[in-house]
Amino acid sequence: MTDAAADTPASPPPTPWERERPARAHVTPARTPLSRERVVEAAFSVLDRQGLDGLSMRQVAAELGVTVSALYAHVRSKDDLLELMYTRLFDGFEMPEADPERWREQVRDYARAGRRRLLSHRDMARIAMAHVPFTAELLPHVESLLAVFRTAGLPDRIAAEAGDLIATYIDGFVLEEGMWRDRAAGHCRGDSSAARPDWREMAEEMRNYFASLSEGDFPHLRALAGLMVADSSDERFDIGLEIILRGLASYLPPEGAAGAGPDGPSAPDTA
Repeated sequence: MTDAAADTPASPPPTPWERERPARAHVTPARTPLSRERVVEAAFSVLDRQGLDGLSMRQVAAELGVTVSALYAHVRSKDDLLELMYTRLFDGFEMPEADPERWREQVRDYARAGRRRLLSHRDMARIAMAHVPFTAELLPHVESLLAVFRTAGLPDRIAAEAGDLIATYIDGFVLEEGMWRDRAAGHCRGDSSAARPDWREMAEEMRNYFASLSEGDFPHLRALAGLMVADSSDERFDIGLEIILRGLASYLPPEGAAGAGPDGPSAPDTA
């Protein structure tokens, strides 16, 4: 034994309260069980990164570190997964009780919330336009919106169409926003196939172009050149929504009228 070894203190014996303790086993961290919620969250991650064209069951499985077959214990198909993703956007959303005095404000709030939902994830407007909202989970939202229109006094035929009209406006508007966002992203990456000026650049170019047109041939385009294209998407959305709301309001029966027919306000009695 060397002097160094002699100077090295020996390990102390175990304490009395440790003698009966079993040896510490190597613990492998528990794997989080796969669930429908985890599949949907992974799908959102893939969607935001790669867009709808890059979303596949294989990519979702890779995101989770599982085999594709493992996903089918929780979702039936890619279409089923897209439906679950769309439905997830409505979690926590509730329409207030229909108020005939505030129906326009309630529809504005609904439309703005719908736009925010679709903008929260890439390409959700494309998914929404391919998805029929009459599922068991979403029917209460459809019912609440119809209640707003009918309680306000809109004729049944108009109320029945108004919900689809609002949804189509929201989906189409956000779809256009997403296309411009993707083009701008391609422009920033230097992708020549997608490179376009950003929206503000394009808006300014369009305004200048309209203002430069011949007044004799295009008097209205010249007169409205500064108003034809809005800088703010929020402003454009609200103006379009207001046009729709004023159109719907034109179907309301006059105050004090006896009632309205199924397709519009009752015609005045001229007899």
